[in-house]
Amino acid sequence: MGKPNRRVLPTIIGVSVLTTLAANVAVLVAHDDGPAQGRRGEQRARFVAASGSTGLSPAAVAPLGRRLTPHVLVAAPSTLPAEFVQKVRGAKGVKGVEVVDAVQGMVAGKRVGLMGVDPSTFRNYTPKPTAKSDALWRNVASGDVAISFTMGSDGGVRLGSQVPVGGRQHQSQLRVGAYATMGISDVDAVISHTTAQALGLPTGNAMLVSVPKKAPKTFIKKLRKALPKGAKAVAVNPEIDFPRSGNVPAAGGQVMTAGQVRTVIKAAYTRLGWPYVWGGESEAEGGYDCSGLMQYAFARAGIRLPRVAADQARVGWVLPYSKAEPGDMLIWANDPTAPGYISHIALYLGQGKMLAAPRTGTVVQVQNVYTRNMRGAVRVSPKMAAALTR
Repeated sequence: MGKPNRRVLPTIIGVSVLTTLAANVAVLVAHDDGPAQGRRGEQRARFVAASGSTGLSPAAVAPLGRRLTPHVLVAAPSTLPAEFVQKVRGAKGVKGVEVVDAVQGMVAGKRVGLMGVDPSTFRNYTPKPTAKSDALWRNVASGDVAISFTMGSDGGVRLGSQVPVGGRQHQSQLRVGAYATMGISDVDAVISHTTAQALGLPTGNAMLVSVPKKAPKTFIKKLRKALPKGAKAVAVNPEIDFPRSGNVPAAGGQVMTAGQVRTVIKAAYTRLGWPYVWGGESEAEGGYDCSGLMQYAFARAGIRLPRVAADQARVGWVLPYSKAEPGDMLIWANDPTAPGYISHIALYLGQGKMLAAPRTGTVVQVQNVYTRNMRGAVRVSPKMAAALTR
C-alpha cells in the first residue's frame, strides 16, 4: 500500500466533527512548530510541570506503568465498535491499545488536533518526560488542558493562562495546566475524557496501537480489511531516512532540479518580514510558522509538503549538516518534552545562512545557522513528498 495520508485528524474528523461540538462548549487552539532559543535552559523544568495546584489527591491518577510506543493511529468520525477494538487488542503482535476521543477543535482561534484521554492510562503512550510527570496528569484529570511545547513556547500561549476551547461560535475557558508534547503529529492539545464529553467531543472514536515487532505499514495493510466504515489508520511518526552512506539519488525526480531550488528560495525570500503566526501558512492568516513557511515556498515549485515539521522531515533523506546544499531543509529536535521529535524547520540558503520563521514576536528572517539540537539537513525528494501528501 502507498504511504498513508498523515493528516488523519483533519481528513477524518475535521469539519464534520467540529460542527458536533455543543453550542456552549470550548475550543483548543494551536497547531505547529518552531524554535525557542536561549531561554529554554532556565525554563526546561516548567515545560512538563503543573501550573498551580489542582486540589486532587495523588491517588486521583494512577502512577506511570509500563511505557508503550504508539505505532498506529486509527480514527473514525464516530465511536469505534467494541468488537473491532477487541479484535485489535487480540491481534498478533499487539502489545497495547488505548482508546481516545479525537477531534479537530478550536483553541485560541486555531484549528488543532485535540484528544480526550484517560490520564491514568494514556500517559503510558507518551514520550518519557511527559509520561513521568504526575503533576501534569493530575492537572489534566482536574479539567486543565495540556498543550504542545511548540504551541506554548513558540505560539506564545502562557502556562497557567485561561484559553477558549470549543466551537467557532461559542467557547468556554480552560486553564493551560502544562506544556507537554504527546509525540503525535497534528495533536497539540489533550484534555481528560470527562472534559471532552462536557465539550461535546465524540466518544472513543480513535485509538493508539502499539505493535513493536511489526512494521506499521504491514500491520495497517492487514487492519484495513477490518476497519469500520469511514475509519482510517496511519503510522505514528514513521522513521526518518538517514542513509548510512550519506549518498542519495541525484536525478530522475528523486531530488529537486536546479530550477526548483531557485524557485523555492525566491519564494521564501518574498515572505521576509511577515510576522510569525503559530499555525500560519498564508497571507490570509497574517503570517507563517516555520513549517507553514516551508509549505508555502515549496508549493511555488510544485512540491506539496505535509503540514508539520515532524512530517516534513520525512520528504527526503536526512544528511549531516556538513553536506547541506541550498534548497535543503534544516531540522531541529528542540522539544524537551519529546526527545527526538522534530519541532523546528528552516530553509538552508548556503554559506551558513538560513531563512526561518522563529517564534511568536518575531518575523520571517535570514539567520545564521545554529547547530544546537540540529538533526541534519533534508534533501527534498519531490516523489517522496508526493507519496506522503496524496
